[in-house]
Amino acid sequence: MAQEAPAPDQRVVFITGSTSGLGREVALSLGAEGDHVIVHGRSAERGVAVVDSIHALGGSARFYEADFASLAEIAGLAERIRADYERLDVLVNNAGIWLEGPRQLSDDGHELHFQVNYLATYLLTEALSDLLTRNAPARVVNVASIAQRPIDFDDVMMESGYSDGRAYAQSKLAQIMITRVHARALDGSGVTVNALHPATMMDTNMVLSRGARPRASVDEGAEALLHLIDAPDLGTGGYFNGMEPARPHEQAFDDEALARLVELSEAWTSG
Repeated sequence: MAQEAPAPDQRVVFITGSTSGLGREVALSLGAEGDHVIVHGRSAERGVAVVDSIHALGGSARFYEADFASLAEIAGLAERIRADYERLDVLVNNAGIWLEGPRQLSDDGHELHFQVNYLATYLLTEALSDLLTRNAPARVVNVASIAQRPIDFDDVMMESGYSDGRAYAQSKLAQIMITRVHARALDGSGVTVNALHPATMMDTNMVLSRGARPRASVDEGAEALLHLIDAPDLGTGGYFNGMEPARPHEQAFDDEALARLVELSEAWTSG
């Protein structure tokens, strides 16, 4: 499989979780449009297949394997991207899980939804922000959800009262909260940071595996995500429901909660 570097005039787009579902659909679309796509996933077989599909469409891409259940693998992924690329135009933090059943922990001892859905977003944005700022204008798009539950800072990892729905919704609100934090931190740099709920209950493997009835197609979600990747004048620090600006849970506007989230995130990822 060819692992070509981007041409000087190509936009470089890094999409986490892009070997299936929404991420794959957007990766193929951007590759077909001429962007260089950095594909990520846990399966080398699926990753190679996506890269080959992009090549067949006339595009260019590279695949990187990493399991976000491990902070070391997330950090290692960022290091590999930094070693292989001098610039980044778009970072799409799309990788996510919603697992039925009892509480599960990451390799690092964190509640698994919180690490995969949120801590990976935090860590990658922190680690790759200079690749974005040196190539501004650039943007970060965080794929969140309309499902949002406030963070209980006394029990973020849900050692008591666990439910998979609450764990998922808490991790997604955390993504929106860190969107606002990073937007402030990067204000004036030419890098915008926004979050979106792409569509409700898309026909992805994550939804279908739960036995849920889809209410939207992956194509609908892809259209919304592509809008945030491509559309001009979206501002920064926003949350979108599809392509429309929306207001997230009130905790996203609580400066004390934002500061506490940053403090804990730094502690959890600094090992």
